[in-house]
Amino acid sequence: MPDQGDQRDQRDQKEQSGQSGQNSQNGQNQGRSMHGIIFDHGRKARIGLPEAVFCQGKDRGALLALLEEHQNRENPILFTRLEPELFYSIPAGLQARYQYHEIGRVAFAACMPSRPRGKVAVVSAGTADGRVTWEAAKTLEYLGIEYSVYEDNGVAGLWRLTSNLERINTYDVIIVIAGLDAALASVMGGLTSRPIFAVPSSVGYGVARNGETALASMLVSCAPGVPVLNIDNGYGAACAAARVVNLLCRDD
Repeated sequence: MPDQGDQRDQRDQKEQSGQSGQNSQNGQNQGRSMHGIIFDHGRKARIGLPEAVFCQGKDRGALLALLEEHQNRENPILFTRLEPELFYSIPAGLQARYQYHEIGRVAFAACMPSRPRGKVAVVSAGTADGRVTWEAAKTLEYLGIEYSVYEDNGVAGLWRLTSNLERINTYDVIIVIAGLDAALASVMGGLTSRPIFAVPSSVGYGVARNGETALASMLVSCAPGVPVLNIDNGYGAACAAARVVNLLCRDD
């Protein structure tokens, strides 16, 4: 019968072996923790979309550290909801390392490799939807996807949409962004055969309820096959469009 010392040695070896295996497994999927943030570097291999940093609510010190860590342009990271007040408060040298879009509130040090095919039209009801519109557009740019923005196509002046419609229908995917009654999503859904992703924006007075009315309107659209993203989620719409583009590029 082994003595107590032998038993302790065996337990220690098992614990060390288990910890080593766990650390090895985590290392395949996760990045180094900083300020409680652990990166999922294996995400792109799993789903075709890289990890991103949602800045809203994060500690300024943590964001500054992340911006410093990911200024390397060989493995760029997308930062979303990065407010101008915070970005312009960081050292000028670090600012210069990033492409920053003040309206869309996104930043990245460099873009992912350009996709060989697949174009996305980002169509908004009005320039008041700009934050969501440009979050979607600049996310597409970061992902290496060709895009064009068509702003101010609200249905109160339907001629604006019809004048752009022929060009919009040359794209492979369409993102539609609208607040208020969000009628643009239904109208666009009835005028194109392209995959379309609708994003309700929080624009509007009173009963617009910070985008809840637009969300409900899009969800009850009579135009079939129009998936709806969450309120103001331009990033999510761009990622949805990127999944379609990934399919178009899968044989390249």
